[in-house]
Amino acid sequence: MTDRVGIAIVHRPGQAASVRDDGLAALLAAYHLRTQAEKGEPVADVDGLPDRYRAEISDPGTTFADDVVLMAMSGDAAVGCAVLTAPAGRRSEVKRLWTDPAFRGRGIASGLLDAALAHAAAGGVSTVRLSVWTWRTRAIALYERFGFTVTESWDERDQLVCMERPV
Repeated sequence: MTDRVGIAIVHRPGQAASVRDDGLAALLAAYHLRTQAEKGEPVADVDGLPDRYRAEISDPGTTFADDVVLMAMSGDAAVGCAVLTAPAGRRSEVKRLWTDPAFRGRGIASGLLDAALAHAAAGGVSTVRLSVWTWRTRAIALYERFGFTVTESWDERDQLVCMERPV
């Protein structure tokens, strides 16, 4: 694999409801499996995940049909992803920001977040929000570096921090 990582939009709203098989499903599976383990509810494989997460993994094109899906690629390998939800009231949300653990520390998450924010700005979004688990302190530090601040929760799950920033 090469050290050069490129960020690309692999799905835009209005495209056919399929995201090409470019490693997105594997990244989403890794994200959800790690999250379940971190919550203290590990599962052996994707089949043990809640239905909504299995649906994302099995058909991300339908799940994210109205959203922008960004991928980080190192050569032919998918090494990171992020989803920017369709604007609702000039507000979008960054979801599923994930970097393959073997590629962390190379600025991939920053590149994905920067690309998502640029896309939001170009689309007339005024605020971008996200949620993150309290134990993901490195992610929280990244979001703070990008100007996100903690805000009132829109999701009452225990240990979930909601953040936002103007675009």
